[in-house]
Amino acid sequence: MTITGFDSTGQSTGENVLPSRQVTAADDLDAELIALEGEVRAGAPAAAAPTVERTEEQEIRPAPRRLPWRVLSWRDVCAIGSFLAVALFVTAPLWLNLDHELRDDPQDQAFFEWMLAHGARVLTDGVYPFFSDRLNYPDGVNMMANTSVLAVSVPLTPITLLFGPHVSFNVFLTGALALTGTSWYLVLSRRFVSSRLAAWVGALFCTFAPSMVSHAGGHPNIVSQFLVPLIIWRTLELRAPRRATRNGLILAGLLIWQAFINLEILFMTAVGVGIFCVVMAILRRRTHRGEVLTFLRGLGVTAAVTLAALAYPLSVQFFGPQSYHGLAEFVRHFGADLASFTAYASRSVAGNEAVAAGLSQNPAEENAFFGWGLIVLFVGLLVWMRRTPAVLILGGVAVLFAAMSLGPRVYVNGVNTGIPGLWSLLHSVPILNSAVPTRWAMAIAPMVGILLALGVQRAVDMVRTQPQSRGPVRVAMITAVAMALVPLAPTPLQTTPMDPVPEFVTTGAWKQYVDDNHTLVALPLPDSSYPDPLRWTAYTGHDMRIAGAYALLPNQDPRNPDDRTAIFSPPWRPTSGLMASIRQGNPIPEITDTRREMTLADLRFWKAGVVVLTPQARDIEMLRTFSELIGFRPTWTGGVWMWDVRALVDNPDAMVTAIGMK
Repeated sequence: MTITGFDSTGQSTGENVLPSRQVTAADDLDAELIALEGEVRAGAPAAAAPTVERTEEQEIRPAPRRLPWRVLSWRDVCAIGSFLAVALFVTAPLWLNLDHELRDDPQDQAFFEWMLAHGARVLTDGVYPFFSDRLNYPDGVNMMANTSVLAVSVPLTPITLLFGPHVSFNVFLTGALALTGTSWYLVLSRRFVSSRLAAWVGALFCTFAPSMVSHAGGHPNIVSQFLVPLIIWRTLELRAPRRATRNGLILAGLLIWQAFINLEILFMTAVGVGIFCVVMAILRRRTHRGEVLTFLRGLGVTAAVTLAALAYPLSVQFFGPQSYHGLAEFVRHFGADLASFTAYASRSVAGNEAVAAGLSQNPAEENAFFGWGLIVLFVGLLVWMRRTPAVLILGGVAVLFAAMSLGPRVYVNGVNTGIPGLWSLLHSVPILNSAVPTRWAMAIAPMVGILLALGVQRAVDMVRTQPQSRGPVRVAMITAVAMALVPLAPTPLQTTPMDPVPEFVTTGAWKQYVDDNHTLVALPLPDSSYPDPLRWTAYTGHDMRIAGAYALLPNQDPRNPDDRTAIFSPPWRPTSGLMASIRQGNPIPEITDTRREMTLADLRFWKAGVVVLTPQARDIEMLRTFSELIGFRPTWTGGVWMWDVRALVDNPDAMVTAIGMK
């Protein structure tokens, strides 16, 4: 077998180069992953095909054949349909039981339903998109600092208005998974590999890796990674000559779009792609002179446009009202357990919930559960394709991210080894102090997916070009991939019956008490353990304004005014703290005049028009305590106990009257 070489101008040299080994698409990842050495279209003359310059140890060969973007074969349609089918399988419990909510993370589901209602209100009412006082009144919520998903919530407005935010959430989650799989498949099959099977395997893992299914249990913003493969592809395309402006603008558009879905995913993608590009530039500096300058021109266009578009939203996020400076200290210590890398996640067929619970912070953060089979296959792929520099770089970045995910201290099987992790040097750095370290392990999945695609591509090429080894190669490929991926196959999300929105809200009875000067106060006030009021206000399209919140808010501790790290609920107030304590089962303290004065002060701070209590754990204790605090008992109406407190809030003498009624 001979391969005709080409010189730098693309003309045939007339020489026959005898390869020392079989050349496959996976062998030259420099050409395939970067995808800038040219394309060989179906039917194109061989002499016109561009070539790849190789080192002395490597052959000169034409770039691999590419599939056209605009043409979808029946195989492509089947592949895309499979992603939708698996997405529906994973989210089926939510669709089959619309009166249910996610079992493991109901608070984030309620939060994103609230965000979907906010996006609809931005489009229909033209409200300010980056801040809202519909939650946590009077301080409000910084939407840019709270993953407002405006790039998703605004387009989903018709569904939110027609079917409500609860159904819109299901569409958001299912669509995020299906679109992510489709995007990965198209990018892999059109730019990185020529085998549709290889692209399908890689895309399937990128989309339904254990970490993705784990985050699907409450974080649709994180599983909305359909722009990630496009960002990777368009970043590598910045090396194309004479297209700096065009490529820079395209990449800028993708970055801006992703910024309004999830900045954390964007940041991790930028770090990974940035490291890859820098190392590749160093390795290729002699054989590809001038490409760095071309890349930097395109990157300059991207940076200028992206920064111009995001300057104001980011200034609101970091310096606007209710902005915070880094996550709480305990969150910055959320690291992946070293033993979790070889374990199986609770939502994998080989997983065990009890084992996974001991190796992660919660079911939504099972980021590093790859299992022994995939770890062995990952190492095997690196060894098999070790002559391709880009493969080794991908492996190196994956190992780096794994080290970062361990957090400031290394844990093994839940035991603190006392060994400092790489993150101990980074967790206080600005910007990085807003990242959850364990999620760096989640960013490994796309790298593994790309390596899987390249490995399958190489095996497919061997089957095609070496008929004598067709049987053994097929058996080895199927066995290796099956042993690694079958145990990781996802299982459906777990749900639980949801407390319905009370009739007091659905019938509009609340409108008699809540207006521009009054809010609704729920007992206990909403937080991570009681997010239901967020769903109430989402149901009303944000017409109803409430006190309290489940959101990222600055600490504002009066004992430490300089501490503005993020907490997941508003700063403590006497009444909210008392009700939360009672709900948790703690003893009820003595009701004194001082406590009554603090309660009335809280109601005035919140501008309360009505206080409501739904049937729940310890509801009778909360009812009696609050009645004693304000001096009268509630009325049962519309499925809630209701106190009309407008007279107390609006009357300056109400405090004296209420204390006299005790």
